Amino acid sequence: MSNGKMWPKVNADKRANWPDEIAKSVAQYNDWYLKFAPDAYQRARTETKAVVKEALEGSDYGSKISAELLKGRPDFLFVLRMMTAPPLARDRLTGLSGVPKALVDAMENDHCVPPRMAAEVLAGNLQKLGAVMTKMADPELLPWIRENRRPRADELAGALLVLGDRVCRAVADPIIRNAQEARQLAVLEKYLVARGYARLPDAQRSLVFAMPAKTFAFRFNVPGKNEEGASVNMPMDAVVMPAGKAAVPLLIEAKSAGDFTNVNKRRKEEATKIQQLKAAHGDRVRFILFLCGYFDDAYLGYEAAAGIDWFWEHRPDDLAKFGI
Repeated sequence: MSNGKMWPKVNADKRANWPDEIAKSVAQYNDWYLKFAPDAYQRARTETKAVVKEALEGSDYGSKISAELLKGRPDFLFVLRMMTAPPLARDRLTGLSGVPKALVDAMENDHCVPPRMAAEVLAGNLQKLGAVMTKMADPELLPWIRENRRPRADELAGALLVLGDRVCRAVADPIIRNAQEARQLAVLEKYLVARGYARLPDAQRSLVFAMPAKTFAFRFNVPGKNEEGASVNMPMDAVVMPAGKAAVPLLIEAKSAGDFTNVNKRRKEEATKIQQLKAAHGDRVRFILFLCGYFDDAYLGYEAAAGIDWFWEHRPDDLAKFGI
C-alpha cells in the first residue's frame, strides 16, 4: 500500500498550489540566508585565520608537508588540502593517498592521530598524505614552489587571502546547514508544544511504537528493511506520536535547500526511505517531509509519485491536517 492511500493527502495532490508555495518557500529561505550567512562566514573567517597562517608557515609555505608536521599538527590537514588544485575533498585525498579513512577522519574530526596505529605505519601513511598534497599544490596560488624560491610578501598575502576564503567556505557551509536544521526543528517544537505535545526525554526513548501519545522526539532511529530483507537503521529528524487509538507515528524528514539542483540530485533518497519503512512496518508509520527553500515542481512531483506528502515551513499549521 502506498504512503498516501491510507490517509488524505495534504499537499502532494495540490499541484495547482505548488508554484505559489515554491515561491513563498524560496523567499523565506532567501530572507533567512541573507540575515544569517554573512555573519556565519565572518565568524568562520575569524576562527580560521590563525590556523591558516600557521599551516602555511609550518609547511614552509606549502613546499614541505612532512610526516612530522602532520603528526604534530593533525589539525593542519584540513587547511593543507585546500592548498591543492583542485582543493581536495577528504574522501578524494584518502583515495589518492591510499591511507586508511580512519586516519584522515581522526585528524580532521578529533585533531589527533590514531594512538593504536604502529609508529612506522603512521609515519608511512602521513608521508603519503603529504606527498599527494605537495604534488597537487596549486601553482597559481603557490607559484614559488614550482620556481623553488621564497614567496614575496605580496604573493604570501594573496595566498593567505585565497586560502582563507577556501577554508572559510568549507567551514561555513556545514555551519549554515546545521543552522538550517536547528531552525526547522525549533519551528516544529514550538508548534507541537503549543498544542500540548511534550518532548520525550532521552532516557525514555526506546522503540518508536512505544512512544506515549502526544510526545515527540528529535533524531530518532527507526528500523527499516532494505531490498535484501536486512534490517537498516533509518535516522529521522523528528518522530511525533499523535493521540487516538488509530494513531501511528509520524516520521518527519526536515529538508532545507539553497538551490534547485542539489535537491533533484538527491530526491531518490526520500523515495528509498519510504520503501524501506513500508517494507518493515507497512502502514503502521507515516513518513512526510518538512520543506523550506528551493524545492521545484520536478522534486515535488517525484516525491508525490513515490507516495510522500509534505508541509512547508512557511505553513506549519498544515501539520494539523496530518492529525497533529
